[in-house]
Amino acid sequence: MKRMRNVVLTVFVLLCAATPVWSGGSQEQADTKTIAIVTPYMANATTAYVIEQLKTDAQAKGWKVTVSDTAGDFGLLVSRIEDAVAQKVDAIVLGMGDPIQMTKGISAAKDAGIPVFGLDAGLVDGVILNITSDNAALGRQTAKLLAEAIGEKGNVIMYTHDPHPGVRARAIGAEEVLSSYPNITIVNKFHIDVPGPVDNARKITEDILTANDNIAGIWAGWDEPAYGATQALEAAGMMDVKVVGIDGTDFAKAEIAKGGPFIGTIEQNFDAMASQLTELIADYFEGIMPASDIYLVPGKLYTK
Repeated sequence: MKRMRNVVLTVFVLLCAATPVWSGGSQEQADTKTIAIVTPYMANATTAYVIEQLKTDAQAKGWKVTVSDTAGDFGLLVSRIEDAVAQKVDAIVLGMGDPIQMTKGISAAKDAGIPVFGLDAGLVDGVILNITSDNAALGRQTAKLLAEAIGEKGNVIMYTHDPHPGVRARAIGAEEVLSSYPNITIVNKFHIDVPGPVDNARKITEDILTANDNIAGIWAGWDEPAYGATQALEAAGMMDVKVVGIDGTDFAKAEIAKGGPFIGTIEQNFDAMASQLTELIADYFEGIMPASDIYLVPGKLYTK
C-alpha cells in the first residue's frame, strides 16, 4: 500500500511539472507590444527605407510590428487604421501621408485609447507627435542651390505632391526663395503621382520640353521626380538645365556624381528619425509623455 501511494504521488508530481502555468501563452507573450505601421507610400524608396528601419528598431525592443501599405489610397488607409484599432494594437504609426485625410481612423484610435505617432507625417487631433525633417528648410536650401546654379535667372518648373505634408512644406519654402530672385520665374508647378513618380515626372518633363525648351531649372520635392526629370533632359540632350531633389537616395547621389543635370539633394537622417521615434514610443509605454508634439531632425546638403 505504501509503495502504491508513492507511485501515485510520483505520477502526480510529474503531471504538474508538465502542465504549463499560462494556458493562453507565456507572461512574456502577454506583455509583448504590437505596433501597426500604416502608409500610402511604400512604393517610395525613402518611405520603404525609414519604415524598415523603424520596424527593425521596434523589433529589437521585442515588439511585434505589422506594416500596411495602401499604394496611395487614403480611403483604404483609414480602413487599415480602423482594422488596427479593432485588433487592439498598442500603438499606430502613420508612415508619411497627410493625417487630415485620415481623421476618421485617427478618431477611432483616440476613442479606443490607442496612441498614434507620426513618422514624417503631420499633426491633427489624436496624433501625439510627429518626427520629421525641417521640411521648409530643406525646400529653401535646395531652391537656393538651384537659383545659384542657373545664375539667378531663368524659368523654373516645380514638382510637388501636396498630399504629403513634408513635400508641401518643402514646396512652400522653395517658392519663397525662388520668388525672391527678380530674374527667376516659376513657370508652373506640377503634381507628381505616387506610385510611379519617376515615370510621371519624366513624362511631364518630356511634354514641357516639347512645348517650351526655355527652361533653366527644375525643383523637385523629392529625389524620384528629380530623377525622372533628369532622364528626360538627358534624352533630349539638354544637359545645361539644372535639377535638384530632396532625400539623399543612393540613385540620386550616383546621378549627381555623373555631373549631369541633377546637381544636388539633401540627405534626410531617416536612421535618426526611426531610432528616436522608437525611443519616444518606448517612453510613452512607460508613462513618460513626449516633451513636444514636433521633433525636427536636421538634413545635410549633398552636391558633387
